[in-house]
Amino acid sequence: AMSKSAVKISSDLLSNPLCEQEPAFLEMVTAFDTAMKRMDSFNQEKVGRALPILFSRFSSVFPSLNMAVKRREQTLQDYKRLQSKVEKYEEKERTGPVLAKLHQ
Repeated sequence: AMSKSAVKISSDLLSNPLCEQEPAFLEMVTAFDTAMKRMDSFNQEKVGRALPILFSRFSSVFPSLNMAVKRREQTLQDYKRLQSKVEKYEEKERTGPVLAKLHQ
């Protein structure tokens, strides 16, 4: 997140009107932008490779971790399904059966 923020800052600096007026400032900001983009790509590459390795190590050491992740995903899917049902019943006319199903 920090390197993404640095890339955003360098991009904002490049769009600054002062860059058009001062060639020296433009050169510095361009160098800064290039460095921040390199740093971000390096960080993304390192993190992208490390996470699957760490997760596989932890899942072999802590088998319950894998089950907890699966249960969480299943619960999240159930929640989203039920949330859409609630939204559907809230849009309908408020009659006795609809209110009972909504309460349920």
